[in-house]
Amino acid sequence: MLTTTSMKTHGCGEITKKEVGKEVSIAGWVSAVRDLGGIIFVEVRDKSGLFQLVSDPKKNPEVYDIFQKLRDEYVIKASGIVSIRPEETYNEKLPTGEIEVYPTTIEILSTAQVLPFQLNIDGVNEDLRLKYRYLDLRQDKVLNCLKLRHEIVKTIRNYLNGQNFLEVETPILIKTTPEGARDYLVPSRVQPGKFYALPQSPQIFKQLLMVGGIERYYQIARCFRDEDLRADRQPEFTQVDIEMSFVEQQDIMNMVEGLLREVFKLVDYEIPQKIPAITYKEAMDKYGSDKPDLRFGLELFDIGDIIMESNFEIIKETLKKGGIVRAIKIPGIANYSRKEMDDLTKMAISFGAKALANIMYLEDGSAKSPVLKFLTEDQAEQIKQRGKAKAGDVIFFVADKPKVTYDVMGRFRLYFGNKLNLIDSNAHALLWVVDFPMFEYSEEDNRYVSVHHPFTMPNLEDIDKMETDPEHCRSIAYDIVYNGTELGGGSVRIHSSEIQERVFKALGLTEEETKEKFGFMINAFKYGTPPHAGLALGLDRFVALLAKTNSIRDVIAFPKNSAAKCLMTDSPATATEEQLRELHLRLTTKVN
Repeated sequence: MLTTTSMKTHGCGEITKKEVGKEVSIAGWVSAVRDLGGIIFVEVRDKSGLFQLVSDPKKNPEVYDIFQKLRDEYVIKASGIVSIRPEETYNEKLPTGEIEVYPTTIEILSTAQVLPFQLNIDGVNEDLRLKYRYLDLRQDKVLNCLKLRHEIVKTIRNYLNGQNFLEVETPILIKTTPEGARDYLVPSRVQPGKFYALPQSPQIFKQLLMVGGIERYYQIARCFRDEDLRADRQPEFTQVDIEMSFVEQQDIMNMVEGLLREVFKLVDYEIPQKIPAITYKEAMDKYGSDKPDLRFGLELFDIGDIIMESNFEIIKETLKKGGIVRAIKIPGIANYSRKEMDDLTKMAISFGAKALANIMYLEDGSAKSPVLKFLTEDQAEQIKQRGKAKAGDVIFFVADKPKVTYDVMGRFRLYFGNKLNLIDSNAHALLWVVDFPMFEYSEEDNRYVSVHHPFTMPNLEDIDKMETDPEHCRSIAYDIVYNGTELGGGSVRIHSSEIQERVFKALGLTEEETKEKFGFMINAFKYGTPPHAGLALGLDRFVALLAKTNSIRDVIAFPKNSAAKCLMTDSPATATEEQLRELHLRLTTKVN
């Protein structure tokens, strides 16, 4: 589509050989200036791409004089007749590489100082890029990420609109609620001593929209969480928020698969007609993770039954106390040195293991390990057969509490998947993980907390376990996982006020706390609530994965750094005494 304005008839990257012999006007930034023996070549760049301008002092001395003044990142506009380049000067890397313009008019719209960093080169310090983000946005990588983000959002909207969804905005200033991450609080000027919270998600409001009869809702929603940052987290982020009434789990999964099918077409991938699903327990048992990367093998396996028949008393005691043991076979590393094996043990301990056991299968067919003294020959052979180990392989295993064992072995699996180059970076592995636990015990809070959130419907088969055996109560929750990353998650929601109150009680909330925090929601459920379910996709993470970039900061126009600071605007910043007084606040700690 041609970009036509009062200043330009075409985008720089939109001119084709069809325009040869025609006059065009372009405007943009000077990307490069080359003076080759008196003839000056200038590459002009805008959002659409690059185009070459040429000036010869013999043809137009006035234009040539202006060309001599041009520097990188000057903003110019120019007009002239499109012509074919000499064949020996073709640039096959550019769509416009066979054509050029000798301008008849050119104007400098804006000059530019020397840039603090060179554009479109690797290795520029990220903090420097973020401080001058308006310059960073001119780089191809960042611009292409934002273009992809736009196309993904457009595709999502088109798909959901076509499925009879209604886009509805929900409030940003809300009431703080328990569970989840730490809230960002906003003091109220007109209600002294009271605070709003910024939403961690629109969860409560989208459920109330279902009570209100909307039936199919979505929102490209801004969310806020005050938590420690890393590459895939930001204090403010965007999610694709979806909710549907009169549906069950499979209805949501079918709808999301249709949505993903359209989005993945943007990167030329046709997802399977049916995305596979595995249970949370299967994911943890096989991969040590509830978001397993299925682009490679190295599955975990259980050797607890074999160990219980052995003389390995330390591990047997762990198993008797409710622990588990999981093993993994790593191919072709039996020739590792003593130091390399010690380093692996140190790594496992840094992941949380108390120890890392191993059995090495040497090329001569023998096995080597300190643990063999605890095993009979038959038991050692059973472990070898279960791991399908052969000469050159090593079997590692860890025994501990389930949470520790799964975490250590899951990270161990990913480490070797990368180290042994087993992961195809061009592969796409999507799956559903279902049947999540309803609760998990928090050592920090000394109580059970929600695995997803407190509005998740418990599995009806396990509903009575909430009070008697919360650890084994499953929920009707589901995550969509892509290449080892959680793209999004959701659940069937509780639509019964009675069940909701039981869940709050299981979470240790008193009747007074429940009424204070969620009274309005409990009341709403008493006026006819449809069965409903939903899901939220992390948009920033999704775009980053499809753009094949390691950080979601690359796909956000103005992100914060790892310290939650905007280096460009220098925020957060201190408030004036007058602002604090208006908000009825006083600082008790001196800040610099």
